[in-house]
Amino acid sequence: MIKCIAIDDEPLALQVIQEYCNRISFLTLEKVFTNTDEAKDYLINNKIDVLFLDIQMPDINGLQFYKNLAEKPVVVFTTAYKDYAVEGFSVDALDYLLKPFEYDRFLKACYKTKEYLDFLSSQELQLNSIFIKVNYEILKINLKDIELIEALDDYIKLYIKPSPVLTLMTLKSISEKLPSRDFLRVHRSYIVPIRKIEKFSKTKIFIAGKEIPIGSSYSNVYDQLLAVSKLS
Repeated sequence: MIKCIAIDDEPLALQVIQEYCNRISFLTLEKVFTNTDEAKDYLINNKIDVLFLDIQMPDINGLQFYKNLAEKPVVVFTTAYKDYAVEGFSVDALDYLLKPFEYDRFLKACYKTKEYLDFLSSQELQLNSIFIKVNYEILKINLKDIELIEALDDYIKLYIKPSPVLTLMTLKSISEKLPSRDFLRVHRSYIVPIRKIEKFSKTKIFIAGKEIPIGSSYSNVYDQLLAVSKLS
């Protein structure tokens, strides 16, 4: 079952989404919100698969609200303003529904979302690769090709050859996809593949020709690497 919530400052718009969701067997609309602060608190404490999000709201623009989320569910924008379409897809929105939208159009967006989530779920069983969303495509990344993973604001940068790729997700999200025996988070901004480490000390790691600091909150990293080196 796909869990979702909806945010819109218009109660009538939320009522329409509620009615549509009730007709779709694979969706469960957990809650609806007219207040973005309440919605943000809910998202912090609950795992949601899909967010139906209005854009033009009085307290905050929906695009900015989504960009500010630490953990980003799949987003489908629902708005009366077509001018935001390009910007909406720039944050990797899975779909963009222009109000007033009919049930058939809403259903199409939901099936598109289901296919995407099913695809990602099936790939989580893969041990040697992961799939990530890059622009408008799903890209397969072989784990052995990853030299470094770096956080850059709302994006992460995967250093692979011939050129790095950017994807809209957090280090926490991608770390959940990576085998812990092979990858280690060493800083709030870095995850490293253990097999690629060239040398290390208590404060830094050298990998792929780069010097990576070990964060003060990750003091156990040195001991973990010592343990690994003794086993190898």
